Amino acid sequence: MLDLIAGHLESIAVYAPVWGFLLIFFFMAVESSFIPFPSEVVMIPAGFLAFRGELTFHSPGLDLAAAVLIGLAGSLAGAYVNYYLSLKLGRPILYRYGKYFFLKPAMLERAEEIFRKYGELATFVCRLLPAIRQLISIPAGLSRMHFGRFTLFTALGAGLWTAVLAFAGWYCGKMTSGLTYKEMIHRGMDMIHEHYIWILLGLAAVAAVYLAVQHFVMKPDTAKAE
Repeated sequence: MLDLIAGHLESIAVYAPVWGFLLIFFFMAVESSFIPFPSEVVMIPAGFLAFRGELTFHSPGLDLAAAVLIGLAGSLAGAYVNYYLSLKLGRPILYRYGKYFFLKPAMLERAEEIFRKYGELATFVCRLLPAIRQLISIPAGLSRMHFGRFTLFTALGAGLWTAVLAFAGWYCGKMTSGLTYKEMIHRGMDMIHEHYIWILLGLAAVAAVYLAVQHFVMKPDTAKAE
């Protein structure tokens, strides 16, 4: 499926200097919603094209920064779709009709289970995990998570993932310019998978610090209580 999508996107890559950022926003919004779509086929090429100066600004550094920010904006837009649909429709409708929109009950149950166990922190961590990345916005909406905190944690996770993919594409462009669209995507994905353990360790460290700070802040003042 990934190669099929990559093949279609390759045909419109020639429009990147004019429509590149709009396409990044659109496809990242789709990827972050309930529609299954791989972000790798969007942000890895975006980083690659940015390195070659083939996006709107024709400046590698500026194009890379803009691609990451616009990719993040698209991810937030897609996450908001999931959040508000869940908030407005509610659990019964999602479980009954979600299967017609790529939302199988087992997937929804798993997303809710993770959210119940880890709370709002899951909206950050799960943005970097496959399969659950898009769905974690749904239980956040069902539980009526504070919108500001939902935006913050989603932006942190989605921003990190978007940057990782874009830098993978940038690195591929730096190493060689003779790659096809599909080869570039696969090489970028292989590089990310090789170093995924470091991404997970970094997530674990951030989560540990967050939990420690939250425990310290939320810990009751026993002296005052007595």
